[in-house]
Amino acid sequence: MSIWLIIISTLLTLAVFCIKNFGYFIVNFRWFFAIFFLMPASLIYNIFYYVRSRLVFKLNTAPTRHHEKVLNVQRQVLEWNKSGKQTLMCTGRPGWKAMSIREARYKLIYTNIHVDLMDVLEVDAEKKSVRVEPLVSMGQVTTHLNSIGWTLPIVPELDDLTIGCGLVMGVGIESSSHKYGLMQHLLISAEIVLSDGSLIKCSQLENSDLFNALPWSHGTLGFLVAAELRIIPAKRYVRIHYKPVHSFKEIIETFTKESQNQKNDFVEGLVFSPNDAVIMTGTLTDSLGHDQLNEIGRYYKPWFYKHVETLLNNGPKVECIPLRQYYHRHTKGLFWQMQDIIPFGNNPIFRYIFGWMVPPKVSFLKLTQNKSIKDLYEKHQIIQDMLLPITTLPQALEFFQKELEIYPLWLCPFILFDGSGFVHPKTKEDQLYVDIGAYGAPKIKNYNSYEALRKLEKFVLCNNGFQMLYADSYLTREEFHQMFDHRQYEQMRAKYKCENAFPEVYDKVNRKARS
Repeated sequence: MSIWLIIISTLLTLAVFCIKNFGYFIVNFRWFFAIFFLMPASLIYNIFYYVRSRLVFKLNTAPTRHHEKVLNVQRQVLEWNKSGKQTLMCTGRPGWKAMSIREARYKLIYTNIHVDLMDVLEVDAEKKSVRVEPLVSMGQVTTHLNSIGWTLPIVPELDDLTIGCGLVMGVGIESSSHKYGLMQHLLISAEIVLSDGSLIKCSQLENSDLFNALPWSHGTLGFLVAAELRIIPAKRYVRIHYKPVHSFKEIIETFTKESQNQKNDFVEGLVFSPNDAVIMTGTLTDSLGHDQLNEIGRYYKPWFYKHVETLLNNGPKVECIPLRQYYHRHTKGLFWQMQDIIPFGNNPIFRYIFGWMVPPKVSFLKLTQNKSIKDLYEKHQIIQDMLLPITTLPQALEFFQKELEIYPLWLCPFILFDGSGFVHPKTKEDQLYVDIGAYGAPKIKNYNSYEALRKLEKFVLCNNGFQMLYADSYLTREEFHQMFDHRQYEQMRAKYKCENAFPEVYDKVNRKARS
């Protein structure tokens, strides 16, 4: 009995110590917490939802249940109307599940409408389209489509990104965007529950004014309950050409030239210093030929950006990567942010022992953040994507070097089609842009996150660019209206009586609205 008392007493003491020192532990030993708690939890979560989504898809239960779930959304909105519209509405999805680095404060004061819609509904091979619910993730879509010989023309990188407010009513981009544009340009039709509880379908042929106002609206015109997206035939591999370049001029010229070449199915660049980068171009193929097969998605393989970095001195090189592994090539390393969480994560020993559980889910990382970690990210890290005309790339790279000195930088070209809505070229014609992604800790001396980001926002604003709204934004309301075209959006807000039903986009995405 005395032995058991000693054991229980020891365990209780240890538990109290852990609780009292949890903040210190989670900051200074975040890698330990990530490896032994978050990674196993993420693996279990992923297996559960993978099995669930496959069963739903195989048994074809989603289309039948979809109607019932949409009726539930409508019922909640009707109840909100009957109760006197006391607060504005927003989706009830917990803030920690979103891929944004912050949690939404507004969810605590608004009426939460639960939109439990997370399945692939149907694939129409004749029409070349897939119909999905808004909380379907990129991992689900690529798994389902690739297994039956199809793919989305654009597949944003991370598995957990969702179709709804994240990509269709937010923004989605990838290395095929120089041909196909943004995710919004794949949208064929959308089904929306409006503020009065009615269900409306919109497309370029039906309610086109609402359809064109949806991208970047972030759920402030209604609740998306289904989206129909364009698909194309899939091939087995991506043949990728790695082209190391070693001067600032060569970075600009090579990246611009390859971005303009429509024979390339994929284009991206990783910039490792002011004068060193690897420009990658890819083409879809079913044959390996004599090219080396590199299954970069295998758990024991190095993180993709580290593999690319070795080619600065060992390239150029050509290799083939299986299609889905190419789509999610940056997932294991969360681009390169995993090095800040698990500094030794790319070590071969770690990869062979723990690599099959990498990465921990971003949502779980957010859920376990305390104030110290939030302050650390806010003061010493930057996670931003800035979209700029490709003609401004020289000035942009010089600005990033001078004000941030952060590497690697991700370069992804995209065609921005002329049109209406929140985001379109100021030139009133199709224009080639580049997404410059900066993720990590700037090396510039006396770095001040607020001052640096304000300078960056003003640079983007002055060069007819756009800021991705998943990240911190300190734009004033006036600057926000200057950056994004609100004309059609405001017309739809008035037409569908959104003013007293949904917050404006600015009130959902500015820094004060997120903790």
